[in-house]
Amino acid sequence: MFSILFPGQGSQNVGMGKELFNNFNFVKDYFSIADDVLNKNLTKIIFDGPKEELDKTENTQPAIFLISYAFFKVIEKESHFKITNAEYFAGHSLGEYSALCCANSISFSQTIRLLKFRAEAMQNAVPIGHGGMIAVLGINIDEIKIILEANSSIFSCYIANDNSNGQIVISGKVKDLKLLENELIKKKIKFVNLSVSAPFHCPLMKNATKNMKQIINETDFKDPIINIISNVTANPLSKSEEIKKYLIEQIENPVRWRESITNMIDLGVNKFIEMGPGKVLSGLVKRIDRNVQLNQVNDLSDIKNLIND
Repeated sequence: MFSILFPGQGSQNVGMGKELFNNFNFVKDYFSIADDVLNKNLTKIIFDGPKEELDKTENTQPAIFLISYAFFKVIEKESHFKITNAEYFAGHSLGEYSALCCANSISFSQTIRLLKFRAEAMQNAVPIGHGGMIAVLGINIDEIKIILEANSSIFSCYIANDNSNGQIVISGKVKDLKLLENELIKKKIKFVNLSVSAPFHCPLMKNATKNMKQIINETDFKDPIINIISNVTANPLSKSEEIKKYLIEQIENPVRWRESITNMIDLGVNKFIEMGPGKVLSGLVKRIDRNVQLNQVNDLSDIKNLIND
């Protein structure tokens, strides 16, 4: 049994997807539609950068989806590999939207539109420079919970991503994150500041939830053809109404990635295919369980390897 994984923010790189664009005319159509929906030349930003422009949340989110979707459709249209025989689709944060689109729950143009609003809502929820995120390394979620609870009267920080054993991402206001960093330094716990412009997946995103709730509820979702693993519950979803509910909740809730992977493995999945730019998710899966098979699909040679595997 295999599952498809769709990456989230942080997997982008300038030039991603250029090989597909040059080799398949229908892929060019996807880029053109994205440019039209966004009313900007996202294609040029993806291929030419600069990196600082691609890294802006408003560009990153639709760009990563676009590349992930393009690889999925090339495999679906141009190979004999039955990609829709996957047991589950799972996406990390914005990757959940990629999963839903590839599972025919929402259309391509709807997904671009949703991610445009999502990026704007999340970016505008907290003034730039007032919030951030750090990755805490080498400890598990229970250990970081103890630290946060013990210091709750001093600072307010929130678990944003439970990525794997040894990698927990924390969101908060800059001043609170500094206090947490001091505590981590005292305990000799390693951490890395993340290059993000807002504190995602925590209660500070309250205004983003309010704005996205209306947009999501106005969008026509269908039941997916493949069960989707929810970031919020780490369990499979199959009905459009519950998908909408948890997409709204996703904005303020932690991404339960470690549990999502372990739950799929417990349900019989022994192979994961990362679909889109980068290899971030494959690295996380290796940390969670080294016994599963992994494939990355982010260039044409990867597609050939997948088919011949």
